[in-house]
Amino acid sequence: MRGKVKNRNIPKPDIKFNSPKIEKFINYIMERGKKNTARKIVYKAFDLVKEKAKVEDPMEIFDAALKNTGPTMEVRSRRVGGANYQVPREVRPERRTYLSMKWIIDAAKAKSGAPMTERLSEEIILASKNEGEAVRKRENVHKMAEANKAFAHFAW
Repeated sequence: MRGKVKNRNIPKPDIKFNSPKIEKFINYIMERGKKNTARKIVYKAFDLVKEKAKVEDPMEIFDAALKNTGPTMEVRSRRVGGANYQVPREVRPERRTYLSMKWIIDAAKAKSGAPMTERLSEEIILASKNEGEAVRKRENVHKMAEANKAFAHFAW
């Protein structure tokens, strides 16, 4: 079993929503160290979520989206006796949030035509309704884990 990581860098809460989760999301969106640009994208996307979903707090929708896209099981490759097996493993909570944020961002980046703020807000709303590309990705990962359940005894 993996030991606890002692020196994990925990980001400080963001300016607007006072949430470390959103600050981490901003950090994942950031490219080439341009944090201000990433902040603008995220905050505009949250304003659009608030507008489109007609809710007071876009954080609720964001949390629902993270919960709906976070995988509980995934497959890890393991070499046993010259053969590679896809062994299903449980996902740690930190990795679960990382994967869900990454999949939401990747799904937004994959769309084209609209500005990133609109694509991101659309993907967050879809994920909160259990729809969209990020949710489909989670379902595929779960299907892979389910299909390879026979190799679970290789996980040690």
